[in-house]
Amino acid sequence: MKFAILFGGASYEHEISIVSAIALKRIMKSAPVFIFLDPEGDFYHIKAEDMKSDHFSTKAYKKDEKITPVRGGFEKGGLFKSRKVDGVETVINLVHGAQGEDGTLAALMEFYEIPCIGPSKEASVISFNKWLTKLYARGLGIDTVEYRLLGIDEEREIGFDLPVIVKPLRLGSSIGVSVVREQKDLDFALDVAFEFDDKVLIEPFVEGIEEYNVAGCKTSSGWKIGTIEAPAKKEFLDFDQKYLDFSRMETVAAAQLPPGLESGLIESFKKVYSDLFEGALIRCDFFVKDGKIVLNEINPIPGSLANYLFDDFETVLNKLAASLPKKRIIRPDYAYINRVHSAKGHKIGSGR
Repeated sequence: MKFAILFGGASYEHEISIVSAIALKRIMKSAPVFIFLDPEGDFYHIKAEDMKSDHFSTKAYKKDEKITPVRGGFEKGGLFKSRKVDGVETVINLVHGAQGEDGTLAALMEFYEIPCIGPSKEASVISFNKWLTKLYARGLGIDTVEYRLLGIDEEREIGFDLPVIVKPLRLGSSIGVSVVREQKDLDFALDVAFEFDDKVLIEPFVEGIEEYNVAGCKTSSGWKIGTIEAPAKKEFLDFDQKYLDFSRMETVAAAQLPPGLESGLIESFKKVYSDLFEGALIRCDFFVKDGKIVLNEINPIPGSLANYLFDDFETVLNKLAASLPKKRIIRPDYAYINRVHSAKGHKIGSGR
């Protein structure tokens, strides 16, 4: 399978997406095509040798070929006519945050009938908004952390005893997230979160929990579940811990799990994935407290696509690409309009 990695976008996680794409370049043997979506909404075909961070930070990419999405792929302009970009059989959506995870690119890929690994429009809406994620999980019978939703213009009543954790509602990568232990720090933490969103989620900060990451996807040949990871962390998995370790190319060691917990985590993951996330490789982050499994969040496009949790990552990608859900193609036949037109013509012809 020939893959094209689509990365960048206009979001607070733009740079994280670039880091993710560079990480996949290092580990993928199939020499994917790289398509950069810049903050202005233009697509660029990036040469593999130019996949370096300063190529984007210095805006050197502006000299690369601009390309455009068209039916079934991408197109570049030529001297006399446009031509398709070679090697784009399946796009991997690696745009973190807005545009990539809010459903914008999923809708664009669907509109142009471009096969794409990534969350669908519906899955994006559910997982991008942390409040909707909780409603979805609870509807499946999966526990979530208690919460309070707070708007920027509302009175700052948090509803919980300290400590609490404050999160922007629609943002990942731990950006804007704070743990508040003292009342004097609350307003500052809320101000930080409101810099990124006009709504925030406030949760009680629970001490002594264990955290486990489960990544995987459903393919026509069955479930592909990666190694269950117990991330080493401080108070919470912060930005640096999540994203500055992307250079690792070796798979992580499996977490040492008590009897029954592994199967419980996997079953919870499968419930979340269900049919909603078909076509995507996602990661679910779970908390475990006193043996109880609680969903923390869904990562519909995890950093570097959680490649380090799989022994044979490209085989998983190929199986997933071969199992993408088929879209129902609707082609109007205008039968109704023709009948109406015919009926009107008959009336006119009969003198009525």
